[in-house]
Amino acid sequence: MTTYLNNKTVFMDQQRTAWQTVKRFSIYVLDLKTTLGLGVLAMLGYGIVDATLLNILQPIVDDGFNAETSAFLKWMPLFVVGMVTLRGLASFGSSYCMAKAGNTVVMRLQRQLFDHLMHLPVSFFDKTPSGELVSKIIYDSTQVSGAASKTIVNVFRSGAFILGLLIWMFYQSWQLSLVLLFIAPLVGIIIGSVSRRFRVISRRLQQAMGNVSSTAQQMLHGHKDVLMSAGHDTERQRFGTVSNHIRQQQMKMATTSAASNALVQIVASFALGVVLYLASFDSIRAELTPGKFVAIVGSMMALLRPLRDITNVNSEVQKAISACNSLFDILDLEAEKNKGTYVPERVAGKITFSNVDFTYPTASARLIENMNFTAQPGEMIALVGRSGSGKSTLASLITRFYEIEKGEISIDDRPLHDYELKSLRNQIALVSQNVHLFNDSVAANIAYGRINEVTREEIIEAATKANALEFIEGFENGFDTMVGENGAMLSGGQRQRIAIARALLQDAPILILDEATSALDAESEKKVQQALETLQKDRTSLVIAHRLTTIEAADRILVLEAGSIIESGSHTELLAKGEHYAQLHRLQLGG
Repeated sequence: MTTYLNNKTVFMDQQRTAWQTVKRFSIYVLDLKTTLGLGVLAMLGYGIVDATLLNILQPIVDDGFNAETSAFLKWMPLFVVGMVTLRGLASFGSSYCMAKAGNTVVMRLQRQLFDHLMHLPVSFFDKTPSGELVSKIIYDSTQVSGAASKTIVNVFRSGAFILGLLIWMFYQSWQLSLVLLFIAPLVGIIIGSVSRRFRVISRRLQQAMGNVSSTAQQMLHGHKDVLMSAGHDTERQRFGTVSNHIRQQQMKMATTSAASNALVQIVASFALGVVLYLASFDSIRAELTPGKFVAIVGSMMALLRPLRDITNVNSEVQKAISACNSLFDILDLEAEKNKGTYVPERVAGKITFSNVDFTYPTASARLIENMNFTAQPGEMIALVGRSGSGKSTLASLITRFYEIEKGEISIDDRPLHDYELKSLRNQIALVSQNVHLFNDSVAANIAYGRINEVTREEIIEAATKANALEFIEGFENGFDTMVGENGAMLSGGQRQRIAIARALLQDAPILILDEATSALDAESEKKVQQALETLQKDRTSLVIAHRLTTIEAADRILVLEAGSIIESGSHTELLAKGEHYAQLHRLQLGG
């Protein structure tokens, strides 16, 4: 289940039982049966070897030292070396197999989560901090594999060791070994009492990791603002709070684990004490040789470590279940609706809004109301108005980043929902004010999404038309220059021209320009505007403009106010009317 609090996504574990979670997780390891099987066999061998090495205490004491003519000790060094060698091989085999299985599971979980995130609607990302999602991809998926691997190791390796010791102890003296049956229920009660505690702490720890990632990411993305506003203390305090929360949860986890371990050890020590007490009775002592007594006491002492490890399995299981549920909550989110089947090669470019209403998922007031207009193929439609009037929202509705509440949007008289999503978006090129570039080469950013479909010559031609060739050739590595994270190595005008080159290469029949020149200086704006004019030829253009001088040549200008069209006409017609558009024009010209 996913809920929203203060416009922020809060993930809650769905009502899954532990068995349901384990069953679903098993899907990721079904084809790793051979690797896991070999790992389990190696772990069983490791435990059996450990138990065998302890079991030789009895013959060493009884036959090695008490027999005057025994050759037992002469063969013992070879036996010990051989067994330790087997133990080492078993340890290597189990570690290798579990590492291979664990890393494969992490890779699969991360890939599936990453792929699913790419198909979630934009509204989901509006509510969810990106740092929280990064934490799930990196931390939670690794937590699942790590916890599951530790669980399997402890269950089989320690289980085989405990089983081997118990068999040997009952063989030596079933009367003394019977005491061990009484500690099992107590150990079960201890494990059961801390299970819920582990689960709760694990969930809180995962949420705390997401908060740390989000806080760090905000500071890194806003580093310049931190410097300019002297926000060091604010960010230090913010990060200190979330990091301290992680420390508190980790300490709670460590305290609970340590307490449960200590209780199990105490219970086991009581069992050892009872065995030592019973051994003082003549009837029992008469049946014991020194070697048997040493073997039983030594085995009981040796049981303390695997009992502790088995107890720790509980905390690891709860970590794995909590992390699994965290990931499954994301994977269970509904992807973008994509039921359309219409896949045109190229649309003509007619766009129609018919009685469209829209409200953002995070807002209470309707933003777009009863929107009606039509853009004919090849026509340039400009959208102007105050901030918050709904200009950019209309562009997001055409690309189906959001779903409308009422009405219909169509392209070439076919509703958007008839189009297959990828095909729909291939018909639209978007150039916005906030251009996102990837930490890759200039050429890769221009050809993003089509790097294997276009030639170098086509990339150069697009850059030339976008007035980008002059600065690209000035770089030492030309088109192979790395642009840095989000194009940090480029100026605003250069980033815009890269985006225009990308749109030119896409060659889509519909073009959306979302205030593409509003943040540029006069010289950069002139070069970008020249590139945009080239880009707009023979395309239906929807231009969201801040500077009215850039849309004077528009076929039609729509003036928006509170999500509705209040004026419509050409630049000349609207100036002649002397109303809203004319007022905006005078304000910008300072007249």
